Amino acid sequence: MPEAESAILERAITTQNESWTPEASRAILDFKLAEPDLRRADELVAKARSGSITEEERRSLENYLRVGRLIEFMKARAILSLKAQGAAD
Repeated sequence: MPEAESAILERAITTQNESWTPEASRAILDFKLAEPDLRRADELVAKARSGSITEEERRSLENYLRVGRLIEFMKARAILSLKAQGAAD
């Protein structure tokens, strides 16, 4: 059974890594999808809800969702790193 992406990421992106400086963590907190990507993802979600999404569009939506989850995961790790270092605002 293949490992879940989240489990692999947890092992790869650990807050115990000393390279997570407060500055790096704060920079990660600024990560976000570009506006055109957010609009396209919203369009694809609407198509999926209406049942009119094509297979190619479904794959594209999955890519947007995967990248969004990765960004949120990295932000969560950055927050934990800042808290562990006592550098959280």
